[in-house]
Amino acid sequence: MRHFDELFDIAAQRKGGAEALAALLTRPDPEVTTLPEDRWLAIMTKCIFQAGFNWKVVDNKWPGFEAAFHGFDVDRCAFLHDEDLDRLMADTAIVRNAPKIRTVIDNAHFLQALRGEGGAGAVLGGWPSTDYVGLLARLRKDGARLGGMSGQYAMRFAGRDAFILSRDVTARLIAEGVIDRPASSKGALAAVQAAFNDWMEQSGRSLTEISRVLAMSL
Repeated sequence: MRHFDELFDIAAQRKGGAEALAALLTRPDPEVTTLPEDRWLAIMTKCIFQAGFNWKVVDNKWPGFEAAFHGFDVDRCAFLHDEDLDRLMADTAIVRNAPKIRTVIDNAHFLQALRGEGGAGAVLGGWPSTDYVGLLARLRKDGARLGGMSGQYAMRFAGRDAFILSRDVTARLIAEGVIDRPASSKGALAAVQAAFNDWMEQSGRSLTEISRVLAMSL
């Protein structure tokens, strides 16, 4: 596994130099722990609906989603019932996918449960970056359809420190000998976390920045 500086140099050569690469890097939002729980639910929902679907369609319909789900008020969404689901399935302002619509209810319950641990911002936003795979496991276990890429994108779009195991990031991890195939097992994810932890220590950069550098190194 190469030192992060070498990987940064590879990415910089591909993107027109160190300054050009640095301008492309996004950083975590330092205020993510204060993100209201309705925004966590909205972001989760958007990523779930985008999975396997045209993102632009979801983007264009998003005002309809906000209206249909009462601004993603967690308590109101947690108590949606069968009549509400019938209404939502008839609402052309949103994407009418019944299993994904039901995730709004389930993830509202998940966020309600987090209140006993300090709230969504504290738990999801404040989870240690050195155990990010632990957060992904929590999302997979307790959330609805938040395993895999949907949970990873949700954490990134919420602004928390996050890596995304995209095709390019995975290819770089394989090239560096961290894994030998896309990471799905606990052991492979632990190896990925260990590699990112090493690169964070070497560079002083966040998971988010390192993930972007890996993606742009190919």
